[in-house]
Amino acid sequence: MKIGIGIPNQIRNVNAVVVPEWARRAEEAGFSSLGSVGRVAYPGVMDTVALAAAAGATKRIGLISNVLLGPVWPALLLAKEIQSIDAVSGGRLTLGLGLGGRSDDFVVEGLGARGTGKRLDRDIETYKSVWRGETPVGCDNPLVPEGSREVPVLFGGMVQATYDRVARSGRGYIGASLPVGMVAGAFDGVRAAWKEAGRQGAPYLVAIAYYAIADAEGGRANVHDYYSSAGTDVAGLITSTVSGGADAVKATVEGFKAIGADELILNPTNDDLDEIQRVAEIVL
Repeated sequence: MKIGIGIPNQIRNVNAVVVPEWARRAEEAGFSSLGSVGRVAYPGVMDTVALAAAAGATKRIGLISNVLLGPVWPALLLAKEIQSIDAVSGGRLTLGLGLGGRSDDFVVEGLGARGTGKRLDRDIETYKSVWRGETPVGCDNPLVPEGSREVPVLFGGMVQATYDRVARSGRGYIGASLPVGMVAGAFDGVRAAWKEAGRQGAPYLVAIAYYAIADAEGGRANVHDYYSSAGTDVAGLITSTVSGGADAVKATVEGFKAIGADELILNPTNDDLDEIQRVAEIVL
């Protein structure tokens, strides 16, 4: 199982200047990927900006959005944005997509929080058309340079429609920041849908887990704050999964390895650059 690390782009009032240095140190430490957290209505750094900054600061490490809220974006705009980041990185980006569950993230007029599943399915076809170099209706030119690649796509979500979407249109799946047992059920659902669809090989399965080494309570408070708009129960559940300290992080790694995750992204709970080396010494 590969071990990646998150970018602290959605810590409340994050010191945004740390993002490029965070990316550089993560690559130097030997993590497999850098992951971003996606949300609009929160005082952090937009995930596309964080990924672009990380792309410019690194040369080898993978980049993954876990997860970007696809339906909050106009499809053509997002398709170009993603291809641009992928191109700047030299083809290191994986696009992790989710529907979004908080209505305040839908700030673009005409793109509301209803019908997001059907909209995302249509948008995926638009993304792929753009990446193939096709000229959209109403445009005089393709939106991306000739020879652009189709960016691999993963999907997040805990319902059958998501598992089917993975099997139909994706390279794999990203589990939510939930206890291992809950993510195991989702992994099984994805595997079953993949097999039912007749796909060859296996879906790429990514897990996410929050960690805090130096300040576990502060880290938990930050996670609770981020998820508070989803309700007390949800915020409490996700906060309870934060791995505080070396032993807890090791147990989390073993738990996700046991359920067959291909990659685990350890998400930071603060923007302290020293947390990169602290967790690297535990898991790498």
